[in-house]
Formats: sequence, structure tokens, C-alpha cells
Amino acid sequence: MVRKLGILTFVFMVIALTTVFFFAPEERIMGPIQKIFYFHVASAWTGFFAFFVVFIASMLFLATRDGKYDRIAVSSAELGTLFITIVLLTGPIWARAAWGTWWTWEPKLTTTLVLWFIYIAYLVVRDLGANDTRGKNTAAIFGIVGFLNVPLVYYSVEWWGRKLHPAAVTGGGLAEEMVITLIISVISFNMLYLYLMFQSYGLMQIKEELFNRKREAINLITWE
Repeated sequence: MVRKLGILTFVFMVIALTTVFFFAPEERIMGPIQKIFYFHVASAWTGFFAFFVVFIASMLFLATRDGKYDRIAVSSAELGTLFITIVLLTGPIWARAAWGTWWTWEPKLTTTLVLWFIYIAYLVVRDLGANDTRGKNTAAIFGIVGFLNVPLVYYSVEWWGRKLHPAAVTGGGLAEEMVITLIISVISFNMLYLYLMFQSYGLMQIKEELFNRKREAINLITWE
């Protein structure tokens, strides 16, 4: 199943790249640099979805203490942080061409950076308490509270004034080809997320099994 998902993801990514560079028209003012929009927005949507998964999995872990939910949360947090990192890298490239500056402390940029730091903190806390129930509980709380910043990022433009960032993208005002390309890009990035999620979850299972066997071996040696 994972192999088939990987192949399908590759196919969709190729289609997405083709539509971005050969199907979607160039924006009249910014020209080719505007095409980074499809990677920027798709990464943001996928990152938000990943953090939503962290939110749900963290609540389920605190409610059930089932380790699989902790693994899901950690795997999704790692990927969410990766996609938001892409957002923070592609954003300044686009901003330089559109606004004439690499960075400005406007609401959406600032809240996105805060969101990134929150989940970096989550990963640090979880790594430090990887083999401790208390550490996992603390990380789960971080995962739940951290997600509350996602609506702040999404609605920051409307709540605190537009500044430089446009309103949340809904497809209005975009050419039909641009909307189709954006949809394909978002689907492709979400499929990439799912594929990497399966891989990351499997690696976490192996890592935990190795740790448990190592601990059993140490206890056996100590007991003897």
C-alpha cells in the first residue's frame, strides 16, 4: 500500500510541476516569480493539516495513553514543521519580488514564525522525554495548545489589518487555470505528507522496538 501511495504521489507531483510551469499563466505584474505561490500556499495548507493531526492525536493520547497516537502526533509534527519551514523559505523569495523586502513583521509572517517555533519546541520537549510518560504528556499538551495558533495565522490578515499580505486564498480573483493548478498542488503536497507520514510512523515503531529490546537486554544482564 505504501509503495503504491509513493508511486501515486510521484505521479501527482509530476502533474503538479507540469501545471505550474506549463499550464498556469504568468501573473501580469510579477511574472514568473508568482509561480512560487503554488508551492508556498500548498505547503501552508499541508502544514496546517499536519498540525491538526497533531492536535487530534495528542488529545487521543492523553485520553487513552495508547502509544500509537503519540507516534502519529510526533510524525505529523515533524512533517508539519518541515512544510512550514518551506513556507518560511519560499515566502521571502516571493516577498522580495512583490514587496521589495525579504521580511517584514506583518501579522501573517509573525504568527507563522511563532507557529514554527511552537512546534520546534514541541519536538524538543518530545525528544527529551521520548522514553518517559511524563515527557510524552507534556509534548501532547504542547501539541494541543500549539494548534490554537493556526487560526491566528489564517485569520491574522482580517483581524489585524491586511498590511502587505493578501486575504486568505479562496480562489476568488484567480484565473481558472490558476485555481486548477493550486488545487492540484495542494492535493500533491497532501499526498506527499501521507506518504512521508507512513514512512515516519514505521521508523518510529522500529526505533521504539529497538529501545525496548535494548532495555530488556540491559535488565537481563543486570539481573544475571
